[in-house]
Amino acid sequence: MILRPGDPLLLPARPLFIAASLLVALALGLLPLPRHPAWPDLLALVLVFWGVHQPRRVGIAVAFAFGLVIDVHQGAVLGQHALAYTLLSFGAVTIHRRVLWFGLASQVLHVLPLFVLAQLVTVLVRLAVGGSYPGWTLWLAPLAQAALWPLAHLVLLAPQRRPPDPDQNRPL
Repeated sequence: MILRPGDPLLLPARPLFIAASLLVALALGLLPLPRHPAWPDLLALVLVFWGVHQPRRVGIAVAFAFGLVIDVHQGAVLGQHALAYTLLSFGAVTIHRRVLWFGLASQVLHVLPLFVLAQLVTVLVRLAVGGSYPGWTLWLAPLAQAALWPLAHLVLLAPQRRPPDPDQNRPL
């Protein structure tokens, strides 16, 4: 990837950190808290983030597996979240080269349609099997997820910004 002027040189992402961040997001999604329809899906946010930044490590199969876990946990139609997360991951991998050229504000505008599409898919699947429409506040969740993108960018890229080990033979 070609860096823009002023961008820091990031160290490679550690696979263990990527897995840990996904598991923490899953654990937060599994907490038995009272849920509001506008509550952001943190697992979807982390899946899209790593799909944009590390598309070879976090892809469609990982998103599908996490979607099945969420479906089983929530007692939803089996495949509802799996389909939504798979579409999210596909979209993130598709636009990952383009998104990284923009600043954070523009990145938010690029990932917002992905979150809206995922929410639309879950609503359509719910309605297709005879469920009820949860209300208009449901559409606040993709906005909240997109608003959390800069925070995810700050937190999830922090380990890559650490200074490398000093070495006399290595100029970077």
